[in-house]
Amino acid sequence: MSGGVLAVFGPTASGKTAVAEAIANRIPAEIVSADSMQAYQGLPVLTNQPDGPTRLVGIWALDHEGSVGEYAPLAHRAVDDALTAGRTPVVVGGTGLYLRAALAELAVPPTAPPGARERLERTYDRLGADRAHELLAERDPEAAAAVHPHDRRRVVRALELHEAGASLRPIDDRLWAADVRHPTAIFGLDVDREVLLGRIEERIRAMLAFGAREEVRAALGDRISRTAERVIGLREFAELEDEEAVAAVMLRTRRYAAYQRKWMRRIPGLVSLPADRPPGEIADEILEMARARQLLPARRAG
Repeated sequence: MSGGVLAVFGPTASGKTAVAEAIANRIPAEIVSADSMQAYQGLPVLTNQPDGPTRLVGIWALDHEGSVGEYAPLAHRAVDDALTAGRTPVVVGGTGLYLRAALAELAVPPTAPPGARERLERTYDRLGADRAHELLAERDPEAAAAVHPHDRRRVVRALELHEAGASLRPIDDRLWAADVRHPTAIFGLDVDREVLLGRIEERIRAMLAFGAREEVRAALGDRISRTAERVIGLREFAELEDEEAVAAVMLRTRRYAAYQRKWMRRIPGLVSLPADRPPGEIADEILEMARARQLLPARRAG
């Protein structure tokens, strides 16, 4: 097994998939998804699943409770298979924790006691946001410092992890630089905020045109896991009229894109590239830098 790994990260609508596919058109490569929602079947439009061959897309049924702990060994196998076959793994996605899990040996938190999450959700609702956050601060001050009181899901998760003997405190970023499983170059796609917002709105309207409502109705017609329910747009397209749905999905996606930008800033060694240009141009720049780092063979003369 030889060679290195390329990783492409960036906010929603920054062009990650197109860049990864352009890389795969230029060199022997295998694309590996690091997107937690693209791992689900049945929502290809809503999760913007790629058309080209991509590992770990559509691997879970909608009633499956997917997790980073389950994803990590699958991603490691996909990366190792590509390297063994003499291809370059291109890990691409916008879920920071999944990207980290694909590239490194990620310590997975222990399993919480059965029913803990439901009990703690009731505790949060009974106490209210501020008091529940104070409770977290008493038990795990570092985790509390990283979580907003009104972020119900993360406050509950932090309390749940505490009961399981773990913590939601910020992960040690040295994992990116020192403990990756293979030599890796990570590239972040940077798009001007206004340009990105325009791309996001264009994508959401395209979802409607390509059948997002029908897709959502089919998904909600059967059992769906709590994890899959977090897909942005699932409830909005089911419950709201077109313009209201577009506005609501736009708001959630903008917030998620801001969160993804924060992840980009946390990755040591990430090379930020301007992404307001053709994907092929970005791919060429990535490949030149990868060759300079000896992660890929040098270009042949002539």
